Amino acid sequence: MISKTIWAGAAALALFAVPATAQSNSLASDAAAFGAREAAQSMDLSPDGSHVVYVGPGPSRVSVVFVADLTSGISKPILKSSADPEILNWCAFGGNDRLACHYFAARFDDGHLLGYSRMIALGADGLNVKSLGQPSSAYDARARQFDGRIIDWLPGQGNSVLMTRDFVPEEGKMDTNVVRTADGLGVVKVDLASLKTDIVERPSINIGDFMSDGNGRVRIMAIPEVDRDGRPTGRLRYQYRTANSRDWEMLVDYQQDDFEPLAIDSTIDSLYALKKIDGRFSLIRVKLDGSSTADPIASNPNVDIDDVIRIGDGQRVIGYTYADDRRRTVYFDPEYDRLAKALSKALPSLPLVQFVTASADGNKVLFFAGSDSDPGHYYLFDKARKSLGEVMPARPELATRVLASVKSVTYAAADGTQIPAYLTLPPGSSGKGLPAVVLPHGGPSSRDEWGFDWLAQFLAARGYAVIQPNYRGSAGFGDTWLGEKGFKAWRTSIGDVTAAARWLSSQGIADPNRLAIVGWSYGGYAALQSAVTEPSLYKAVVAVAPVTDLGKLKRDADHYTSGRMVADLVGSGLHIDEGSPLRHADAFQAPVLLAHGDMDNNVFVDHSRDMAAALRRAGKSVDYLEFKGLYHSLEDSTVRTELLTKIGALLDRTIGH
Repeated sequence: MISKTIWAGAAALALFAVPATAQSNSLASDAAAFGAREAAQSMDLSPDGSHVVYVGPGPSRVSVVFVADLTSGISKPILKSSADPEILNWCAFGGNDRLACHYFAARFDDGHLLGYSRMIALGADGLNVKSLGQPSSAYDARARQFDGRIIDWLPGQGNSVLMTRDFVPEEGKMDTNVVRTADGLGVVKVDLASLKTDIVERPSINIGDFMSDGNGRVRIMAIPEVDRDGRPTGRLRYQYRTANSRDWEMLVDYQQDDFEPLAIDSTIDSLYALKKIDGRFSLIRVKLDGSSTADPIASNPNVDIDDVIRIGDGQRVIGYTYADDRRRTVYFDPEYDRLAKALSKALPSLPLVQFVTASADGNKVLFFAGSDSDPGHYYLFDKARKSLGEVMPARPELATRVLASVKSVTYAAADGTQIPAYLTLPPGSSGKGLPAVVLPHGGPSSRDEWGFDWLAQFLAARGYAVIQPNYRGSAGFGDTWLGEKGFKAWRTSIGDVTAAARWLSSQGIADPNRLAIVGWSYGGYAALQSAVTEPSLYKAVVAVAPVTDLGKLKRDADHYTSGRMVADLVGSGLHIDEGSPLRHADAFQAPVLLAHGDMDNNVFVDHSRDMAAALRRAGKSVDYLEFKGLYHSLEDSTVRTELLTKIGALLDRTIGH
């Protein structure tokens, strides 16, 4: 039996988080509580199980790397981002005393906004910081956007890792024979302490990615197809090696979105991969012994199988996942199957259990558990002691608040198709005659899932019913549902979003005269385009980082390697004009709130600038917030608080009580 205890170390560690605020109905306190970034992201456990490392929020947009001693409960900051422009994404142990960390930044290069990612190694004490990428040179022939990624943590091999590396040649270098000529993606073995580097796979400009088997052997290679201009088409060829050979053999010839390698299990010399069968992703297992024999492992008649579950530095495959009305996990590994069931009994109010990693001996297991009305907690389970201790909560600011429950629902679209969605009602409400918000997700080839959503929970805390539709164009439901991915077939996607609002009214959940729509990214596009097609339906429109013109979206990508794929995604034809809210500003009736970061390299800030200008020229009510130095997700607690305050004020004024 699992003993649910909070050890002294874990309890002390939790005290380092921001103190929780009391339940309050004031807009200021709601915005501050829900706008605060997570206290811990991307937590990892040291090989000996004694420490964790995680990225937490500093002031405003600063991110801080903390290393915490699980015995003493002492948590120390060892590194912070400059936040202008770097943001820290994750850190992980490459040994008990050495870390690898990843950060992102964007900058303008020849007038074009480019995203850059870099990797560094440092001690668990924050000292001896070193770059893991190729050193930059004044003679670099091209921009090096990405250092690469770690593909094998090489358990048991000290501080060494395998990582892909982008090799950039030099040009124009005179009076020396020492000129770098290697070009393209390769694989190197790097010691995180000494930076001693050995080339494992020679670089080539034709290679897109590599995959290791968890034992230091590179077994899979991805080769992207390019058009006559050298831009990727989105089609990939996969090749593999048998265990004792250096020769590449064909695995899958050029395909687009039909095959996706996930993980290699070296104990059975096989690859787990997703493969389209009857229009949905199924999980298969392919032998890497030269036969390429593929065995079906799992499929679902309604949704895609979407990933495998791996554990530990060797990334052993222990199961697979999919999401229908909720996230489901099926375990291959009998030990973890039993553990998952035992943890569910020990934590009955936190059904969403995700194993994060384990110590090198497998005795200590780090996992995350949450629910729809609980943002979640990190826990450590000690198998030998059969003890369960909380490491820290993800969002301590919400600890004392009563959060809303989320219900899975379906509703009929205009053509009768049943659309899956999630309904969040304000805590303690009657569920009838409420002001309501439609909250379409981004993507469009993404989806909402049952669980905690900080934006939906903020709206519910303010007294609004919230519906999150998985409109046609959403991912995870197969090819037919994905369709033309929300742009070419925008009328279907937007029609499904509109049907969600009408369903809320028809069920008596919403007051039909008090409806609003709020969205981020494609969700922001959906909010604006819904206001064009149904101008009298909503009393307020909020669009964060939205696409506003489909033609501009294509033009924006012209100077990038993704240009061909974006052009294919958006398409050509009458839908470009008809589906661009920027070109129909005169149709708007409801007040609009726009928000955008000026360094957004997903959707350029000009989309919102132009939309705000067009609405003003048309004499419409519009408020525009632009945030300097921020990217698509607005990772800044102060900014998110300001944004939620503005959203709350607009909704209170237009549809609130």
